[in-house]
Amino acid sequence: MPLADARARVPELLVVQHDPVADAAWLDRLALGCNRYTPLVAIDAPDGLILDITGTGHLLGGEAELIDDVERRLSRLGMNVRTALGPTADAARALAHYQTRPAPDEDQAVRRLPVAALELEPEATTALVRAGLKTIGDLASRPMANIAARFGAGAANALRRILGDAPSPLDPRIAPPPVATERRFAEPLGSTAHATRVLAELVDEAMVELGERGKGGRHFRATFFRSDGLARSIAIETGHPTRDTKLVMRLFAERMDGLADPLDPGFGFDMIRLAVPRLETLGATQLKLEGGAVRSAAMNELVDRMTTRLGRGRVRRLLAADTHIPEQAQLALPAIDAQQSWPPPEPWQAPDPGEPPTRPFHLFDPPQPIEVIAEVPDGPPHQFRWRRQAHAVRRYEGPERIAAEWWRRRDNAGLTRDYYRVEDAQGRRFWLFRHGLYEEKERPRWYIHGVFA
Repeated sequence: MPLADARARVPELLVVQHDPVADAAWLDRLALGCNRYTPLVAIDAPDGLILDITGTGHLLGGEAELIDDVERRLSRLGMNVRTALGPTADAARALAHYQTRPAPDEDQAVRRLPVAALELEPEATTALVRAGLKTIGDLASRPMANIAARFGAGAANALRRILGDAPSPLDPRIAPPPVATERRFAEPLGSTAHATRVLAELVDEAMVELGERGKGGRHFRATFFRSDGLARSIAIETGHPTRDTKLVMRLFAERMDGLADPLDPGFGFDMIRLAVPRLETLGATQLKLEGGAVRSAAMNELVDRMTTRLGRGRVRRLLAADTHIPEQAQLALPAIDAQQSWPPPEPWQAPDPGEPPTRPFHLFDPPQPIEVIAEVPDGPPHQFRWRRQAHAVRRYEGPERIAAEWWRRRDNAGLTRDYYRVEDAQGRRFWLFRHGLYEEKERPRWYIHGVFA
């Protein structure tokens, strides 16, 4: 009803502005907390979760005890919960939406559901009801070919999924990792320091399993499950595969110390899980005879620590690329995976001994437009204005002509650039270029691309 009518009927009505982003974030936190029951938890937006508890019900004494634990934890958070069990994800979802209480016979309960549980288009649902097919059982008693011919293939497929005759796959919130260890506690842990010591034991167990597989971990994720139903996940990455427990725990300590929202045990942690979702081959290592291996390992560890504390995109490594376009000649990649996810880079071009650098130390991205005065249209610049300041050119060198990479573009588009290294009256050096030849463009524009140190 309209809000004014609702307030007239219930004067003490509390009105809250709808925030779908906050609702989605809260549902995501609930999904993370439900990982305590099964690794296969899917989000059924906007207000549902689907758990595949096949083979996990015995951990809490059975399916009924598992449901009781879910309801108890979520009700403690102030949530109104409707739960249902079904042979497929679609069946369980339909029972939770259209059934008020659990049924002893799931198959019969599904058949008693209204056809609206198929969630078809409104026209298709209305047509089914007008044809006298008001429940799933009424529809299931008809030949599937007749249903598809009269009401569409969508109705037949939805009926098969809800009855279990067709697969009803889940898209889990977090994919099951290849290596995972966990520890459950009869009495919740109320100390973060104690939880950290337990995490170190789990890391040791994971390293043993990684060693048996001949693998090393690149991504580690620790999830702390609180007794009130919520969970907190902390993840770290390494630039190279590792089985070093001390290194991993040092990175976890860096991440925990840098959290804006510190890890809060609340009423205590009743379970801690460590997952290693990303593995890579890690064989036996040996120090090189010429040395340098220890220095390289120390540098990799430094990169891992800085990335863990500052963020993945904050620490970058410049790699040379195979191109002569200046702004594309280097790639700024996350330092933690710059050598793992990309092919070997092209070597840097070293300047000739005694010669000034051909490229400036600082490049503008994008190049900044300038106003240039030249004696002839295609000649060198004699004066230019940049940032409302005029610069008289006293010396110049060029042009260095760089053509567009026509072999990499289907439309053969792109303009030629003529670069000049210039020095003004105050001794400042700049890197300028004219974008386009006069036979390519009627009025080519000038840009400043960089400043020499």
